[in-house]
Amino acid sequence: MARVIFYEKPGCKNNTKQKTLLTAAGHEVVAYNLLTEPWTVERLHSFFGDRPVAEWFNRAAPRVQSGEVIPEKVDPQTALVMMLRDPLLIRRPLIEVGDRREVGFDAEKIDAWIGLKSKDETLQEITEKLKSQDLQSCSHKHGQGHGNGQDHKQGSCQH
Repeated sequence: MARVIFYEKPGCKNNTKQKTLLTAAGHEVVAYNLLTEPWTVERLHSFFGDRPVAEWFNRAAPRVQSGEVIPEKVDPQTALVMMLRDPLLIRRPLIEVGDRREVGFDAEKIDAWIGLKSKDETLQEITEKLKSQDLQSCSHKHGQGHGNGQDHKQGSCQH
């Protein structure tokens, strides 16, 4: 199985579910705090590949929700600089296995890449339930959990 480097926001419910799926499939998950990681423009950009810039952004980030940042109107270099200054803007998780890097958690894409089939029959039901959920979007309803941008403490998923 794979050694999965997983950049998350600690306390994020969906990141926890995503790590559970990976672990149930027999992968070794090594989690890092996306908000405190010492990113560089080049390293961060390597996770986005040829995706459109708008897909690099966390749609639940307070600055995106407020309309201060409109991902469709940001060029790549500006987006990267903004994300280095405000890591809450980065779509998560960022995943690295070997030389390949990805952003977001598209269960079908990850299953085809490294596999998400549970290695333990007792975990199969949990795995299937998790795979049927929306693991890409923030689990908070819009307008809830959004404060003054100061609510991104470790252990709480306030985006």
